[in-house]
Amino acid sequence: MQDAADTEELARHAAAGDEEALDALLRELRPEVVRRCGRFLPCREDAEEAAQDVLLQVACKITTFEGRSRFSTWLCTVVANCARQKYRELKRRAAEQPVEIDAAQQVDPRTTSVIAGSRVDLLEALERLEREHPHLVAPLVYRDICQLDYADIAERVGVPLGTLKSRLHEARKQVRPWLADAS
Repeated sequence: MQDAADTEELARHAAAGDEEALDALLRELRPEVVRRCGRFLPCREDAEEAAQDVLLQVACKITTFEGRSRFSTWLCTVVANCARQKYRELKRRAAEQPVEIDAAQQVDPRTTSVIAGSRVDLLEALERLEREHPHLVAPLVYRDICQLDYADIAERVGVPLGTLKSRLHEARKQVRPWLADAS
């Protein structure tokens, strides 16, 4: 992958309507987007599907990238939203399965990986956190999953650094017992 400055430059050109820059940006981003989606989704195929959704969103919405924050931060938001949407879709599809299917033969997409449990538990905890404390989800996702630095997160969320750290602490405090109960 090119260095971050080159990617940021490609993103600025793509946002300004440069089709060649957009094509180059999408090619450049694909491996990183698949890897980032894999942080959310336990099954590689699901992560690849989510990555396709991310790349489509980038292509369709790149003109909304205004350059006020780094492109990598903007991309992290798109990745998090698409990966969580893919998880909701998988969960809904699993719930809609006809009853006649033999449970022993049905593949649960949440358990197709050795480490799936921990990620599924985290996704479930994020869903619960979003229902109960929606303002705490973004800080937790950006810091603990996307691994952005505090200043970028505070800028993206639009809160002072101290508020961000407080929200992150509260989010972790809320989620910790849910994850402990799941294991």
